[in-house]
Formats: sequence, structure tokens, C-alpha cells
Amino acid sequence: MAASRNSPSVDLPQRVGAFLAARLAPDAPLAVGLSGGCDSVVLLHILAGLQRVGQLQAIHVHHGLSPNADAWAAFCSDYCRRLGVPLSIHEVTIDRATGLGLEAAARRARYAVFADAAPGSLLLAHHRGDQAETVLFNLLRGAGVTGAAGIPVERTRGGLRLLRPLLDIPRRDIEAYAEASGLDWITDESNADTALTRNYLRHEALVGLSRRFPAAEASLAQAAANFAEAAALLDELAELDWQQVGDGASAAMAGLRRLTVPRLKNLLRYRLRCLGWQVPVASRLDEFARQLHSAAPDRHPELQLPDGKMQVAGGRLHWVPGK
Repeated sequence: MAASRNSPSVDLPQRVGAFLAARLAPDAPLAVGLSGGCDSVVLLHILAGLQRVGQLQAIHVHHGLSPNADAWAAFCSDYCRRLGVPLSIHEVTIDRATGLGLEAAARRARYAVFADAAPGSLLLAHHRGDQAETVLFNLLRGAGVTGAAGIPVERTRGGLRLLRPLLDIPRRDIEAYAEASGLDWITDESNADTALTRNYLRHEALVGLSRRFPAAEASLAQAAANFAEAAALLDELAELDWQQVGDGASAAMAGLRRLTVPRLKNLLRYRLRCLGWQVPVASRLDEFARQLHSAAPDRHPELQLPDGKMQVAGGRLHWVPGK
């Protein structure tokens, strides 16, 4: 266990309570993703203290990637028993052949469990440091506005509503709350492995930046909020464009060709996100948008994606789900 000797600079139960009151009915069922780490342990403790027991459950995903995974599951089970919170433990097998990388593949498996097991609203314990890491990571990958917006405070993914009430809270305040409350938590040994990109950003890149720019974490989190606002405006524009060219599950090619290339790409990205499909890398989307603009009437451009394909047929662009 690690701990902070400082006192929290904010009233975390009050902040979380206000967050929930603005978004959920008092008796709404909800779940917490419980890894056993400090952040999720604190979030569950706060929710139990807010008298959410009865509407509240916890979900632990057993990835099986660490030799300590069984011990972590046992820790979560004991912790939830003491809080009086029901816990479900789900073992998953990580597919290492997806080409996503270990971190992304584990995240995909985790969210698949959440989608099946959560009652409709799921609370996750991401904090301001996670946001800063995500923004920096996405910018280094050349992300657009949506990627630069980082982790959304609220998002609907399929039928699951994801909420992150600690997203603007620095980790030091979360650790201070844990210490003041006498909480224990587990530490994932892989968090120290700087061969993993996010760990490198957390332990080396952001530490170095903060020496020169002490407010680096807060500034990156504020930048994420600014990008999120811009992304919301782009979504509004895409929805207006869709109302002009779209009809059900397809769009008129004549209308799409009247859009500028940037607006066309914005609309394509928006529709893919609405469908829950993975958005392709910029170069593939650029080429497909160029084909849509320039293709002769007898040509039928298509773009194959992991979730299906975008295909022109009968003068319309169709989104065809994969089998």
C-alpha cells in the first residue's frame, strides 16, 4: 500500500454526491468498476458512505495477466463484504492477436464485461492524472479534436452509461482521502513498467514536464475540456449535415459531394461513433473521402473496417455491419 501524508484539498464525498445528484435519480441502480487500486477503492468507499448501498454493486474484472490476479480478486471480495456491497467477479481471456497491444486488448475485454454486467450506469474512478496522460498520449499519436478531448466525464457506450465523478480530482487528493479513511488498496506491479506507454508518460514524461511546468497536469486537463467543447460543436455540425443528406442507415451521394472534404470527414467520423464503430486512421479516411468526392457514377468505393464497411451502392453511401 502507498499513501499520502497530505489532507484532501476538496470534500470528495460532497463533490461525488453533487455529481450524482445532477445526473441520476436517488434510487437509480449503478455499479462501480473495482480494480482494487486506490482510485476505485476510494470511489466505492465514498458511494457506500453516501447511502448508495442497496442501489450499488461492484464489478471486478479478473484479467489473469498478473500472478497476483487471484489475490486482487480476493482483496476486492473482502473489501466489498465489509462495505456490504455486492460484488461480481468476471474472469476474461485477453486476445493478444488482435493487433491492439496488450493495454488496449485488456481495456476492450474489460468494457465488454461492463456492458454485460452493469445495470445501466457504471462509475469509473479515472482522475485528473489519467486525463492528462490520455491527452498527451493521443496528441503524440496525431489524434484529432475528439482524441485530444481525452476521457469524457460522461459517455454512453451501447446501452451503458459511463460516469467518471473523479475526473477533475488530482490523485494526491484521492490518496489523502484513502489515508484519512484508513483504507488499504492493492498496487499492480505492472504500473511501474515504463516499457508500457502509459506508464512511461506517467512516471517519466509528465514528471519531467511538471518540473518545468508545475501546472502541466491541470493544464492538460483544461485543454481536454476545451477540446471536448470543440468536439461537441463539430458533432452538432455533423448532425445538421446528416439531417440534410442522411435517411435511415444511408446517405445520398449527391448531398455528400456538396460538402467540403473537412465537413465530409467530420460527418463520416460522427456516424461511425454513433454506430459504435472504430474510426479508421486519418490516412484511410482521407483517401476514402477523396474517393467519395471524385468517383464516377459507375464506381462504388468502399472502406472495410473491423466493425463492417462503408460502401457506395445505388447512389447512396451505406454502413453495412460485419457478420
